[in-house]
Amino acid sequence: MSAVTDAVPVAAPRNPVGQSVRDSLIVAQRNLIRMSRIPEMVIFGLIQPIMFVVLFTYVFGGSMQIGGSTSPATYKNFLMAGIFAQTVTFATASSGAGIADDMHKGLIDRFRSLPMARGAVLTGRTLADLVQTALTLLVLAVVALLVGWRVGTVGDTNALKVLAAFGLLLLLGYAFTWVGALIGLSVRTPEAATSGGLIWLFPVTFISNAFVDTSHMTPWLRHIAEWNPFSATVQAARVLFANPGQSASDAWPMQHPVWASLIYSVLIVVIFRTLAVRKYRSATA
Repeated sequence: MSAVTDAVPVAAPRNPVGQSVRDSLIVAQRNLIRMSRIPEMVIFGLIQPIMFVVLFTYVFGGSMQIGGSTSPATYKNFLMAGIFAQTVTFATASSGAGIADDMHKGLIDRFRSLPMARGAVLTGRTLADLVQTALTLLVLAVVALLVGWRVGTVGDTNALKVLAAFGLLLLLGYAFTWVGALIGLSVRTPEAATSGGLIWLFPVTFISNAFVDTSHMTPWLRHIAEWNPFSATVQAARVLFANPGQSASDAWPMQHPVWASLIYSVLIVVIFRTLAVRKYRSATA
């Protein structure tokens, strides 16, 4: 009597990169569906930047000196690159709070039990936040046009340069969401993540060239502002939009803002994604 053995199928080896991409997109889809079911998250995310546009334009317009001019129209065109950059970076706080909420509710533990790439949970979350930020930026651009913002006011530009400016803004926002992810993994509650996300964002956005001409700052503060990664992206957007406020500073980021913006954003993604994934693995070990 011959022994009968059952053949055990051997799973084909998976491509780690392909699996990570698929898992990240699935998690991103899950988060986008969740956002669509909670419309107030999107609505409140839109209201804040619109308020900043209206308040800064009509309250400070005419009292700020830009390039020797106190014209409200000049300040309006100077301001918008800074408002755009502030909007994409403030999404960091909600990103960190969302991750902290998932940790607090035990959702991350459920993801951990599934055969999926470890970094996909964070990558999917940041990609979903990037889509929401792009939507916010689109609405904000329409509002800016309605209040009088225009491109090409101090030089020539074109559609490709304008799109490149928005691309750099979104890249900065995506880079900063990884900072938010690390904060969200490092605290115990969503409230702490929101507070921790805003504490460092205010000095980063206000010690910059976003809302005022850095030439009016004290020398040591101006030096910090001009080497601020946030300032580099704002300056790059102004150059590509051909808006006023293109600094005559000798600081390298102000002389080469597009390259500086790219380098800063890529470095932030590489550094903080590595730290966030490492923190995620230790938190779910």
